[in-house]
Amino acid sequence: MSNIAHTYYPQSGRLVILGAGESGVGAAILGKDKGFDVFVSDMGQIADSYKQTLEKEQIAFEEGKHSEELILNADLVVKSPGIPEKAPLIKQLRSLNKPLISEIEFAAQYTDAKLYCITGSNGKTTTTMLTYSLLKEGGLDVGLAGNIGNSFALQVARDPHACYVLEISSFMLDDMYHFRADVAVILNITPDHLDRYEYKMENYVASKFRLLQNQRETDYFIYCLDDPETVAALDKHPTKAIHLPFTQEQALTQGAFVDADNTLNILVPNREVFTMNIEELSLQGKHNVYNNSAAGLIAKVQELRNQSMKESMGSFVNIEHRLEHVASVGGVNYINDSKATNVNSVWYALESFSTDIVLIMGGVDKGNDYDMLRDLVKSKVKAIICIGKDTGRIHEAFEDDTEVIVNSASMSDAVQIASHLAKKGDTVLLSPACASFDWFKNYEERGDKFKEAVMAL
Repeated sequence: MSNIAHTYYPQSGRLVILGAGESGVGAAILGKDKGFDVFVSDMGQIADSYKQTLEKEQIAFEEGKHSEELILNADLVVKSPGIPEKAPLIKQLRSLNKPLISEIEFAAQYTDAKLYCITGSNGKTTTTMLTYSLLKEGGLDVGLAGNIGNSFALQVARDPHACYVLEISSFMLDDMYHFRADVAVILNITPDHLDRYEYKMENYVASKFRLLQNQRETDYFIYCLDDPETVAALDKHPTKAIHLPFTQEQALTQGAFVDADNTLNILVPNREVFTMNIEELSLQGKHNVYNNSAAGLIAKVQELRNQSMKESMGSFVNIEHRLEHVASVGGVNYINDSKATNVNSVWYALESFSTDIVLIMGGVDKGNDYDMLRDLVKSKVKAIICIGKDTGRIHEAFEDDTEVIVNSASMSDAVQIASHLAKKGDTVLLSPACASFDWFKNYEERGDKFKEAVMAL
């Protein structure tokens, strides 16, 4: 039986896909395989690799424009999560009552796999990768999709699995209605992307809690008991699912907690109890204990063996661009945290290092509130080097909290300045708190340029 218990959407006719990235091209292939007349439209230029795929699959597409006469006649529209609701074309489609859904919603109709879904403002990618690694090493036939890896739709079409670990953003959730998560995880909720939510925190919180819609009594909801926004929203967003909270501040009889001996305890009803000293986890730092708690709870729900879990959690290697150690040059450690595109991620990064920090930050500011970083900047950061175009707000926020704040002309310039300011034993940390689209294509390119500049020192 499908995770969408009924087919709520047309199962034939004209399928229009807006956006020809990983999710769009995957949805197009699944649509073609299911017998739809598929058309892909992208306002920008389509990457060569995706263009070649569409040509090979003989799927019609256009780039650099949205032709209304080819789009408004759709029976079903799958849209890229990057396209905002206020885009004129979306408003037009809405006024015509065309069903507009995400690739995840579309693909879920065609699989009866178990779906483990992870959202949150921070730690999503690490927790998703860790969960995938735990399940795979535990012997499960598991796929990795959502914001990461090959698109969910493409895997459902051409490489199906018995279960999937899905990293899900709030933008994806906004276009999901009938989708059901077997296990829904909300790691934390801190201000992010508020420009898409009328600058109202409650709208963003409501978006995250959409992950719980349609859950049943036999499903699970995993969440952080130490996260004030999540806890405050629980009453407003009830779910029938079994609650499995995790915390570092109290003992629990159900869920995950860290005791006085620094032991992580994972307690899931009708499952063997799991314990592991947090010093044995391969990912260190308070935030990573949370990530391991969430991943460990999923593994226990899935009845993984304790020995297998211990081995995975003790050997997991984190993803690129997330607190990634690049090199030690002249006794200074250079850390690439380019994936930190919001303030809370930077807070986690600063919390992870104890030495004097030279912080490289900046880019496209999404309405950031830097207040939460103030104490950590005061106590740990000896200098801030600004990159990107939105540097004014960083100067305003921290001019009283650190001795040095300077602007740079490029990433290599920023790294050069940092190398002069840092002394032996210091940490140079790229943790931008901002999107990358002013100077770079994406956070990966930003991180790669940082690594190149460090290696050139």
